[in-house]
Amino acid sequence: MSTPTVRLTVAQALVRFLTQQYSERDGERERLIPGCFGIFGHGNVAGVGQALLEENRRGRPGQPDRLPYYLARNEQAMVHAAVGFARMRNRRQALACTASIGPGSTNMLTGAALATINRMPVLLLPSDIFATRVASPVLQELEDPRSYDVSVNDAFRPLSRFFDRIWRPEQLPSALLAAMRVLTDPAETGAVTLALPQDVQAQAFDWPEDLFRTRVWPLARPVPEPEAISRAVRILRGARRPLIIAGGGVLYSEAQDALRRLAEKTGIPVADTQAGKGAVAWDHPQAVGGVGATGSAAANALAAAADVILGIGTRYSDFTTASRTAFQNPAVRFVNLNVAAFDAFKEAGTAIVADARRGLEALATELDGYHVEAGYTAHYQRQAADWAAVTMRAYHLGHQPLPAQTEVIGAVNEIAGPRDVVVQAAGSLPGDLQMLFRSRDPKQYHVEYGYSCMGYEIAGALGIKMAAPDREVFAMVGDGSYLMMAQEIVTAVSEGIKLVIVLIDNRGFSSIGSLSESVGSQRFGTQYRYRDPASGTLDGGYLPVDLAANAESLGADVLRTRTIEEFRAALGKAREAARTTVVYIETDPLAPVPSSESWWDVPVAETAGLDSTRRAREAYARAKTRQRSYL
Repeated sequence: MSTPTVRLTVAQALVRFLTQQYSERDGERERLIPGCFGIFGHGNVAGVGQALLEENRRGRPGQPDRLPYYLARNEQAMVHAAVGFARMRNRRQALACTASIGPGSTNMLTGAALATINRMPVLLLPSDIFATRVASPVLQELEDPRSYDVSVNDAFRPLSRFFDRIWRPEQLPSALLAAMRVLTDPAETGAVTLALPQDVQAQAFDWPEDLFRTRVWPLARPVPEPEAISRAVRILRGARRPLIIAGGGVLYSEAQDALRRLAEKTGIPVADTQAGKGAVAWDHPQAVGGVGATGSAAANALAAAADVILGIGTRYSDFTTASRTAFQNPAVRFVNLNVAAFDAFKEAGTAIVADARRGLEALATELDGYHVEAGYTAHYQRQAADWAAVTMRAYHLGHQPLPAQTEVIGAVNEIAGPRDVVVQAAGSLPGDLQMLFRSRDPKQYHVEYGYSCMGYEIAGALGIKMAAPDREVFAMVGDGSYLMMAQEIVTAVSEGIKLVIVLIDNRGFSSIGSLSESVGSQRFGTQYRYRDPASGTLDGGYLPVDLAANAESLGADVLRTRTIEEFRAALGKAREAARTTVVYIETDPLAPVPSSESWWDVPVAETAGLDSTRRAREAYARAKTRQRSYL
């Protein structure tokens, strides 16, 4: 008996397959790939482009098995948008991204790196060279004398959690199933890349109908081993000054309630990372703020003295550990709960390899009767209260003649509703935000700091709003990031997706300017200035760049402000507006910022002719003595 088949091109089969994939967790089923971003060129217009058109013409708009297409303006940006979408959906869903051969596809490389580093699922469909090679060399084809099967898309291999190139139609089914497996793996997810030769995309084949049946991919919640819980509990019960560090894994597992119950039951204070901020509300009795190089002085003081660190869903990045200077107690021990074994064993920790929610529930059960001493509770709550006062002063600094960035953050924090989302990625804002922003909801704070990629902010906000249309989304972007990638304003306008964009103009790279000064490089090359004919360097007058006018030219409504009072009023208007609105304000990059009482290892020139560099090297050498190596 012959197997029923359906004749489709490779691209048509790909699209048809994606419409029938679902994820399921805790009894909730959702489309796994609910849409596709793209920019068409000669590499994909006749393949994936034709297939998307045909699929979207098969039925009425809004039909559940369609694969909506979203026209992006920049290939890197569309991957960022897909990452923002996946993170907002707690990795339950992922978007596809299609690009043409050559530069269109390699433009997605930065997005692929960002997705994999942040463990966010995204399906990348770069177009590739002719499989038959009869047209080689194709326009934009890399000719590698070592091999005819190498293309620029091989650059995706180290950046992807799964990579395959579909040379023949018969290879598509196994590649698609492997791609879905990785996209739904809580420990191994990231960028999944299927490189599609442009002639193969258009090639017809008789596919088994079974390929297009509905498939449900369970999002696993691995349970902890009882022995691992027992080992961890023995360490925690002996702790007198423990500290919890909540990472992004808490939120992706939707384990914030389990974390809150454990903290309340044991009295252990909770610090958070950039990805974990909001795991407990900022005013919760056990909340002590961000930890590490961009954290709060309160959390960092507790980390320095802690005898046990319970890390949940964190990968212990350089910033989280303050370049391994955060934990100064010689006897400190680490207990790490993580779905990824690679992270669970970091810092020579006692590992619990499990889903964050399941692990927290098991720990809470086994810690019956344990509670930190009342003196420790009073100590960390007093430190948290002191930091809250520091935050309020920074929010209302009254800096003149231009406002401080901390005042802008304060206004956004106070105008935004509890369910609104604040988006950021790079520059000085992530540090100021982790120190000062007060998250009231687990999804209110969205800072991409795994890759800290300039240009993520507006594109990421687009994806976030697509994932949560009932929330207001505030993209906070400095002039450096804005000039790198503002094009998705056009996409937001064309799709009727409303964003609030806070555009902060500080005439250059504020964060790197400050860092440059700290390492003795005198803010060299970090400001937008004319070249001075006398000095030969970029220290002439400021450039007459009008960022607000640029945003307006891309289709956004723009509100220009000069004072914090004007900014607050404009922010309120933008929040209530129906269209994408940019609120522009100029700030003073030299305005004071509270200290995190922490450190970041940025090497300083060991020998130099500049006094500023020599002084910075001396300070660097002193700070290096506090670093600890955890085997």
